[in-house]
Amino acid sequence: MKIDYWQILKATWPIVKELWPLLVILLAILIIRLFFYWLDLEINNWRIRQKFAKGEKWRSDQDLIRWLRGMKPSEFEEYIADLFRRLGYKTEATGGSHDGGVDVIAERDGKKHYIQCKKYFSEHQVGSPEVREFYGAIADHLVNGEAWYITTNKFTPEAENFAKDKPIILINSFDLIKYIHQAENKGFDSKPQNETSLKCPECGGVLVERDGKFGKFLGCSNYPKCAYTQKI
Repeated sequence: MKIDYWQILKATWPIVKELWPLLVILLAILIIRLFFYWLDLEINNWRIRQKFAKGEKWRSDQDLIRWLRGMKPSEFEEYIADLFRRLGYKTEATGGSHDGGVDVIAERDGKKHYIQCKKYFSEHQVGSPEVREFYGAIADHLVNGEAWYITTNKFTPEAENFAKDKPIILINSFDLIKYIHQAENKGFDSKPQNETSLKCPECGGVLVERDGKFGKFLGCSNYPKCAYTQKI
C-alpha cells in the first residue's frame, strides 16, 4: 500500500500549528541545558588543571614522582585524564565504573584507548599477572586503539615481555615524567602536521613537523608511544 505523505502532512499540520510555541520552548530548554552541561564540564576541567598545575610547578623529577605517589587513587586518575587532555585527547575519568579496571578513556581521531592507573607509596613493581588481567579484560574492546597501563613505579621484566607483541603500552614513572614535560614545556598540538622523509631513530616512525611553545620541532608520529623529539 502506497503511503500518501502529503495527506498525512495536511492532517497533522493544524496540530503542529497549535503546538509549535510549545515545541520552540522545549527546544530552547534543551539547548540551555546542553550549554550549562558543557559549561560545567569546562569549569570542572579548569579547576582540575589549576589544582594540579601548582603541584607540577618548580618540582624536580624525583619530587614529581613523590608528589604523584602521594595522591589519592581518584586524584591520580583525574590527573592522568587531565594530562592526556593536554596532550590532545578527549578524556573521561570513569571513577572505577567501567568494566575491566579502566580508570580513564582517552579518544582521538576516532580511536578509543583504555587506561588503567596505579599509584603506589612503596617501590612496588607491577608484574605480568596484573598487566595480563587488565589486558584480558579489555582486549575485545580494542578495535583500533590501545591499552595503557600507567604506574608511578616500575614494571617487572616479565610484564614488559608480555606487552611486547600486544597493543598495550606500559608507562612507568620515568615515562610518565616525560609525558608531563611534553605537556607542560612543549605545549604542542600532538596531531601530526607536516610529515618529513626522516625516520625516528628510536622506533622507526615518521618524523613530523609540529608547532610547540618554543617554536617548531620534529616529533615522532607514534607519539605518545614514542616521545622522541628533535630541534629544527
